Amino acid sequence: MPVTPNYAFEKRQRELAKKKKLEEKKSRKRDATASMPDTPPPDAAAPGAGSDVDPERMPVTASPPEQPRIHRKRSP
Repeated sequence: MPVTPNYAFEKRQRELAKKKKLEEKKSRKRDATASMPDTPPPDAAAPGAGSDVDPERMPVTASPPEQPRIHRKRSP
């Protein structure tokens, strides 16, 4: 009699591996942000000081949409 694969076990192992990978990524990001200096760069210290950009001419950035956009397939 051939051995049948245990799909539930394999799925659980994949889920655990994905969770472990995500935790490692989060810890790397946490370590990277913790090692960054607390002082902002000189450009960000005074937004209007020393820049030759006119605030009236700065482009207006739109806020991100509340819900994700739905892409539908166009009919030919």
